Amino acid sequence: MRACLYAVTLTVVFWAHGVALAAPPPIQTEFVPMSDGVKLATDVHLPDSAGGPWPVILARSTYGRVGGPVDALLQLGIAVVAQDVRGMGASEGEKYVFNADGWRPGLTDGAETVAWILAQPWCNGKIGTWGGSALGITQMLLAPTTRGVAAQFIEVAPSNLYEDMFYQGGVFRKCLLEGWLPQIGQPHLLDVYKSHPRYDCFWWYYDAELRAPDMTAPAMFVGGWYDIFNQGTIDAFVSRESNGGEGAKGQNYLIMKWSAHLETQTPDYKLQDDRWSFDVNRFMAAFYAAHLLGQPDALKEYAKVNYYVMGADTPGAPGNEWRTASTWPPFDAEPARFYLRPDGALNTEASSETKKGSRSFSFDPKNPVPTHGGANLTIPAGPMDQRANHANRQDVLAFSTEPLTKPMEITGRVSVRLFVSTDAPDTDFTAMLLDVYPSGDDREVLMLDGIRRVKTRFGFNQVAPPLEGEAEIVEIIIDLQSTSWIFDKGHRIGLHVSSSNFPRFEVNPNTGADFPTPGGEMRVAHNTVHMDKAHPSALILPVRSE
Repeated sequence: MRACLYAVTLTVVFWAHGVALAAPPPIQTEFVPMSDGVKLATDVHLPDSAGGPWPVILARSTYGRVGGPVDALLQLGIAVVAQDVRGMGASEGEKYVFNADGWRPGLTDGAETVAWILAQPWCNGKIGTWGGSALGITQMLLAPTTRGVAAQFIEVAPSNLYEDMFYQGGVFRKCLLEGWLPQIGQPHLLDVYKSHPRYDCFWWYYDAELRAPDMTAPAMFVGGWYDIFNQGTIDAFVSRESNGGEGAKGQNYLIMKWSAHLETQTPDYKLQDDRWSFDVNRFMAAFYAAHLLGQPDALKEYAKVNYYVMGADTPGAPGNEWRTASTWPPFDAEPARFYLRPDGALNTEASSETKKGSRSFSFDPKNPVPTHGGANLTIPAGPMDQRANHANRQDVLAFSTEPLTKPMEITGRVSVRLFVSTDAPDTDFTAMLLDVYPSGDDREVLMLDGIRRVKTRFGFNQVAPPLEGEAEIVEIIIDLQSTSWIFDKGHRIGLHVSSSNFPRFEVNPNTGADFPTPGGEMRVAHNTVHMDKAHPSALILPVRSE
């Protein structure tokens, strides 16, 4: 679905530049053999003109052999190779998504396909790759395995699949994975991924950030603030830009849009028309021209980082505009701490109160807080109003600042530091950042959310000891990931804290087990957030200084 959208939009860009799109030449289908004998269905589209060999764009897909805007690329003299990944479409092999797309010994389908293309008489030695979502992940896993790729266009795809796709905050991303894996015909893999809830050696083959020094291709990374791979896109850019190998380090581009994975508009927040003023597809065309067609000046007009600053959807509100920068984050933000208070306030001054302060709630995993918006794929996504969703729930702790006396911009990564206790062996804590509109409007618009499993408090590669009752207070950090947003004057910064966000995240049974089981034990956890001088629980925002 997303691949078809890309193809249409970029075709329009080329048409607007005067490229006449003729009927495409016949497709040549090959079955490319891998080193273990498995053959992968591969469509080859060659320009209908003399003068080859040509540069090539490769797309490796779980959704059928789509190769981007094929007709437009052919008219520019770029050949296109589109391949069904192993086990999908007409390709042979086991249905095991991404397993053979990286550097696992004996399963390096991406690198072997690149080598096959380079050996063909119609390839001039320059190969680019293209695609988003799953097609972006296959590119990410390919990057450290070959020096045969000259450029990559990677949209909405993570580099660390454990943290960015499967286990955010150590918690299984239930609706994403239980929706997507059956959609691609691989529901059997759910049990495989659920058997690795910690970051162990299983995940090394799905973490491209570990291999950044082996990457030699520059890349253009495109993400969205409400995309399911928001932080993964940024981290992929930063790791390759800072730690990439020769040819990749310092040569990458980042675009962060307003969007969710499928660019969804919500009824609770009106996206502004200015979001369309930056042409991502024109930028992509320039990127390929520079790296595949020998036109380095094509990128002269573009900044390294292009990002959309969101804001209130009321007329004249600050924000809702595109900005540029030379690096990410785009400026040295001051980590402003807003301390949680028992009366529901968020205060920039740390508590001097030595008397213990706290707020408590009961978390029943059989009655979790329902997901309403956010970074989702198979359920509604985006900036939704949380008032009705959280109304009358006793398991959601609400905090807010006083109305702001002037606009406040935050750009970068947001986190929440909590000091917590529980009477359960293990539990989760969630946090949600909100833009609270002034009285008379009163919307509580979701900006970011996150979760943390308490037993991962020492890291995702280990299990902390079970908690020893409510007397044991521990510190956790909830990563809310990144955004760029301006709170308008008169708005309040809101924070909701709870222990569930379902079905976005799997519920914690509160027993110490990683997953609830049919008919298995699930218990109510009595959870407490501590907030006093000794336990300075706080929302931490990357505020732009004046």
